[in-house]
Amino acid sequence: MSQKVLLNAKEVNIILHRLACQLIENHNDFTNTVLIGIQPRGKYLANRLTQMLKTDYKVKNVQLGHLDITFFRDDFRRSDKPLEANTTKIDFLVEGKKIVFIDDVLYTGRSIRAALTAIQSFGRPNEIELLTLIDRRFSRHLPIQPNYKGRQVDAINEEKVIVHWQEEQGEDAVYLINK
Repeated sequence: MSQKVLLNAKEVNIILHRLACQLIENHNDFTNTVLIGIQPRGKYLANRLTQMLKTDYKVKNVQLGHLDITFFRDDFRRSDKPLEANTTKIDFLVEGKKIVFIDDVLYTGRSIRAALTAIQSFGRPNEIELLTLIDRRFSRHLPIQPNYKGRQVDAINEEKVIVHWQEEQGEDAVYLINK
């Protein structure tokens, strides 16, 4: 198994600032926009972007939620082991709002399809966008594309993209692993 560094901590930080600026450019003061991190891995990116928007860019109205999609996935019954759900925390209305889904890696698109179904339990948003740190563009099973992407990666066959976050693994980095 080989491992290649796609992004180091400095590059991740630069990309996060760029993504934050793109969000500000399109959503101004966020009065009608909410950010939703897709559990489990999108919450780290969503938390980091929210913190950056509030501290570095002085955006006051950023609302952040986390959405668990475990039982909305089309493959949840195919697992050999029992699934453990994550927590959903959405303590604001999504009805009539613009939502930005946030996830670390866009791979097949199935997680996003599940998130689109899951969010309907909370109301009907006016618009939904997708922000992802890594876009694996040649791996899509569904016609889903990100509105905002940190980096596009052409991973093939058995290659896997792994994102490490300081809060979880003790470092900010993105790796390409060949099995």
